[in-house]
Order: sequence, then structure tokens, then C-alpha cells
Amino acid sequence: MSEHVHHHEVPTHSDHAATGQWSQAVSATLHCLTGCAIGEMLGLALATWWGWSNGPSIVLAVVLAFVFGYSLTILPVLRAGLPLKAALGVALAADTVSITVMEVIDNLGMLVIPGAMEAGLTDLLFWGSLVASLAIAFVVTVPVNRALIARGRGHAVVHAYHH
Repeated sequence: MSEHVHHHEVPTHSDHAATGQWSQAVSATLHCLTGCAIGEMLGLALATWWGWSNGPSIVLAVVLAFVFGYSLTILPVLRAGLPLKAALGVALAADTVSITVMEVIDNLGMLVIPGAMEAGLTDLLFWGSLVASLAIAFVVTVPVNRALIARGRGHAVVHAYHH
């Protein structure tokens, strides 16, 4: 008769830290996605309405994505008492890589989906492509943010001001 011994792994501090970093990465990416989505939707909607070609449309959408993305970080940091210059520095450190990755993936998605950039504002293809591209960008950006947070960079620099 053999005796069965059951071993239960006890989570270590590093397991909890890693789980927390993934949670922070998802939260940071949702934050980034919000700013990017507002900017992208507004930029592409305006450019489509104005009949702009792909190049200027993408430039406007990217500029607005950065503006809204940084704004969503700067406002709470200003409320925490930091002066504007310091708040801008925190936002740049926290969001630049995340927004850049999200924008590259999102805009590539819009460019490779046949007809997405030519579709009108009332066309389901336009909005469906934009949502799909943003969803893919979210999935790609979460591990990027997790790697930054693990190194004390990216959104990790803003957490001191969230309370």
C-alpha cells in the first residue's frame, strides 16, 4: 500500500506581486484604451465627415488619441496637487509607450481591414472595424504595460497620485 501525499503550493509574495502587476496592467490599458478610443472615434469620425483621405485622417485620430489619453492622466494628477509641468511629466512617463503601441496596432487594424477607412459614418463596417482594431490593440498592449509596471515604469509612476 502506497501512501499518497498531497502537496499544496503556497502562493509566494512574488506570485501576489505578479498578479497585482497583471491587474495594474489591465487597469492601465483600459485607461489608455479610453483615451485612445475617444480620440480615435472623434478623429476618424470628423475626418470621415470632412471627406479627408487616409493619411490626414490617421494623423488627426492619433493626435486626438494622445491628447485625450494624456488628459485622462493629467487631470487626476493635477487634482492630487501636482503643478501642471510635473503633471505633464507624469503623464508622458505613464502613457507614451502605452498610447504609442495602442495607436500603431489600432491604425494598422483600420488599414488592413478591407474598406474600413473608406466606409462612411453610418456604415457598420466603419464602427465594427474600429471596435475590432481597438480590441486587438488592447490585447497587445496589456503585456507591454505589465512589463513597464514590473520595471517601475509606465503607469507605475502614476499610482502614487491616484489616492
